[in-house]
Amino acid sequence: MPIRTSLSLKIFVSVTFLLLAATTILAACGSSSSGTATTSTSSSTSSSATATQSSGGAKSPAATAGHPGRGPASGASGGGSNARSGPATGGTIGTVGSVSTSSFTVTTYGGQKVTVTEASSTSYQKGTSTTSASAITAGESVLVLGMTNGTTITATQVTVQSTDNAAATASAAGVIPFKRGAPSTAKKVGQIPANYTEGSGTIISGTTANKVTEAALASYPGGVVDRVVQLSNGEYEAHNIGVNWPHHVFVTQDFKVVGAY
Repeated sequence: MPIRTSLSLKIFVSVTFLLLAATTILAACGSSSSGTATTSTSSSTSSSATATQSSGGAKSPAATAGHPGRGPASGASGGGSNARSGPATGGTIGTVGSVSTSSFTVTTYGGQKVTVTEASSTSYQKGTSTTSASAITAGESVLVLGMTNGTTITATQVTVQSTDNAAATASAAGVIPFKRGAPSTAKKVGQIPANYTEGSGTIISGTTANKVTEAALASYPGGVVDRVVQLSNGEYEAHNIGVNWPHHVFVTQDFKVVGAY
């Protein structure tokens, strides 16, 4: 009897030990699997977060491009190519003041003082005849066309006018000279293109821009055209500075002024 009891006890202890060992092994396996799953989930979450940051952090060209309207991106004449603050084709009409070797000053009929820089490529006319830089003397009335940057113009063409009626034209056209602190006049005259918004259009240069500038200044002298844009309807707008009115002069494709504001 004692022998059987001893044997049974040994068997019981052995079985119990095996059961405990098996339980420990299974628990360890379960813990390892759980840990692996957790790590995998964490890794997946991390990848998802990285993808979200990458998607959210990169900006599309539309988001980074400058508005084509006023400034460089605000621009800066032209916004990529349409930044509005950079030099652009334009010009002015006025009376010559001081003259130096490579530049002269012009006072517009609105009282704005402009510096005109001459270059070897600048051409000169008197009326419709070709002339030279020596024709530019104090007191002469001139039309200046060229690259305009604020109140400085790098001239491509200077025309000495045979008659000085621009001041009378400015008065008759109702041009309002710039006066610091005075609000700009909001009146509209003539035909304003439908759906026109300030800052719209594509900046142009060359012969067409010169013709638009000349037409605008002939009708509304007094300021400085600092850019010309082509509108969606094919017509043009000359942007005028140095006056309280008009800031926008509208010109048809055959270079006739039809409206202003």
